[in-house]
Amino acid sequence: MTGGDDAMAPQSPPAASTVCIAGCGPAGAVLGLLLARAGIDVVVLEEHADFLRDFRGDTVHASTMQVLAELDLLEGFQALPQQRTTNITLMTDDGSIPLGDFTRLPGRFQCLSMVPQYEFLDFLTTEAARYPSFALHRRVEVVGLIEENGTVTGVRYRRTDGNDTEAELRALLTVAADGRHSAVRRAAGMSVVEFGAPLDVLWYRLPKSPGDPQASFARLVPGRLLPMIDRGSYWQGAYTMPKGTVASLRAAGIEALRADVERAMPFLGDRVRTALRSWDDTGFLEVRVNRLRRWYRPGLLFIGDAAHAMSPVAGIGINLAIQDAVATANALVPALRAGAVTTRDLRRVQRRRDLPTRVTQLVQRAVQRQVFGAAGDPVPPRGVPVPLRLMSRVPPLLRLFSRFMAIGIRNEHVAFPTHAASAVLVPARSPR
Repeated sequence: MTGGDDAMAPQSPPAASTVCIAGCGPAGAVLGLLLARAGIDVVVLEEHADFLRDFRGDTVHASTMQVLAELDLLEGFQALPQQRTTNITLMTDDGSIPLGDFTRLPGRFQCLSMVPQYEFLDFLTTEAARYPSFALHRRVEVVGLIEENGTVTGVRYRRTDGNDTEAELRALLTVAADGRHSAVRRAAGMSVVEFGAPLDVLWYRLPKSPGDPQASFARLVPGRLLPMIDRGSYWQGAYTMPKGTVASLRAAGIEALRADVERAMPFLGDRVRTALRSWDDTGFLEVRVNRLRRWYRPGLLFIGDAAHAMSPVAGIGINLAIQDAVATANALVPALRAGAVTTRDLRRVQRRRDLPTRVTQLVQRAVQRQVFGAAGDPVPPRGVPVPLRLMSRVPPLLRLFSRFMAIGIRNEHVAFPTHAASAVLVPARSPR
């Protein structure tokens, strides 16, 4: 296996590995790190050349910080550029109400951190590359699965750097961590349960000014929520809209978007006009809420968004995916070391993570209905939903919802220490 700087070199992946992970988002990066740390040979295949893509989920919650602390990576993580917040406020026409208060969370961490995902992924893969059993290969697109007697035994891939020749990588276990549009899921023909969503989202950036609010917040107007995430020198804003209306919004011109944002938040002034010059200054997210009926087939496992696409409500998706990765390593490391992973082993992962997924999606869907209405409703809700008003006025309810956001359901902990065979590390390069 190749680790360190070799993992970034343009050579092709090896012909075989114990584990092949498709996709190097948060779930794939954390699982690769955990397996390499346990002495398991693991190859991660990433379609893109780097992690530099705007408007990805960047919220790192207390549950993820706890995992990093258990991996002795907290100090390095804290050195990354980030904005921490201890509370989230909902700004309405009638004033502000608390939406999340993290100062009374149990455990070591009482905040959320907004960390650019490309910085976070670079940090995780840099740490993973210190283990000789880890290899990351970029510009490699998974295009199919290898199957023998009903068992997935690896993947077919091609490079995206101009070499279209297909090749194979055989593995004892293939893990699909390639997101909500998973190519592996399509190739495997897996059955997905769709729950629908009443909204889609446009992301954009706006520069900050000294008189702006001092922390991340969300602006509520009738039928629309406009979260504003503090990125230090700028705001990352989200413009929610009824599902399927992005085409009509674009047909009305960028001026329509600017006018809506300016009306909702007049303090932004001319910044909206100068920052949103065209649709190229926005990113579109088609919101989907779904999950697989079964997360596995013999030799194949799905985790993260490939197993369950989450709503952006409460920014939970990254952290749920990382919890999946920890549970996967905890459940499968003994079988991987023994060289035989059974369907029963894979089923244990879904059984462990199915309840947190179901409960999280249930809460997200309830919040969506309260704020945005049901999909297809001709008239969106107006004003602050009664459950949100009640929660803001009853401290135990606010603490419960804050804990749900920051820690989630069934928190996972790293079970396996570093394996002796992988204890010799190469020096880590400094994070970008």
